[in-house]
Amino acid sequence: MRNVKCQTKLLSNFIKQTFQFTTKYFSLGRINCSLMEGIQAGKKAAAIEAVNNHISDNQVIGIGSGTTVVSAVERIAQRAKEENLKLICIPTSFQAKQLIVDHGLVLGTLEQYPKLDAAIDGADEVDANLVCIKGGGGCLTQEKIVANCAKSLIIIADSRKNVETLGTTWKQGIPLEVIDIAYRPIQLQIVELLGGSAQLRMGKSKMGPVVTDNGNFILDWVFDKPGNWQEINTKLKMIPGVVETGLFVNMAKKAYFGQPDGSVLMR
Repeated sequence: MRNVKCQTKLLSNFIKQTFQFTTKYFSLGRINCSLMEGIQAGKKAAAIEAVNNHISDNQVIGIGSGTTVVSAVERIAQRAKEENLKLICIPTSFQAKQLIVDHGLVLGTLEQYPKLDAAIDGADEVDANLVCIKGGGGCLTQEKIVANCAKSLIIIADSRKNVETLGTTWKQGIPLEVIDIAYRPIQLQIVELLGGSAQLRMGKSKMGPVVTDNGNFILDWVFDKPGNWQEINTKLKMIPGVVETGLFVNMAKKAYFGQPDGSVLMR
């Protein structure tokens, strides 16, 4: 009898612990799901607001890269169909090109259309002066080229990306596209010149480093502290082998930040 009672108690404790763990696990799952839904709602709201305010008939538009841009392209395609808008879309990456084609929009190139009316793109972080860190997805060079050709660069992002100072929430550093043979000398020169650390970005679904659409490598420079971003950008660009930086200084004209409740902050 004593053994039976002991086994019964052990089984009861096991069931209780299992129930507590399962309840906690699913509660955390619901919280994470709710957070992701809020982030996605913010991205979509920002994209729709920006497209409604800045896209009109007979425009040439730069299409950025990243998850937030998906919602922008969906809205552009919707408006083009409903309002019979005549638009030309210039991609900033392979992903952007596929989005344009898949949504039935007209694909163009910078050779054909070197001057754009607007470019809509996401950002990894945006400070109080609209200085942006971009390139988390590895498309910084094409994104900057297209943005530079546009009369206005419109940034769309969720509220997490809206910060007072760069480096507040985005801890991965500033991406730099570099020529492959020069990545190691560039790493050393950046640290000597500006401090911090510069890490070669490694692939997650492949062996070896990430390779950009242009066939180059990416260094992620984690800086010690914020500074004069225009001066820092110039210093980085002057290092031989650096193709482009993910610092977008004095380029963005407006930024739209979507909140979890679907509202949008514009600045």
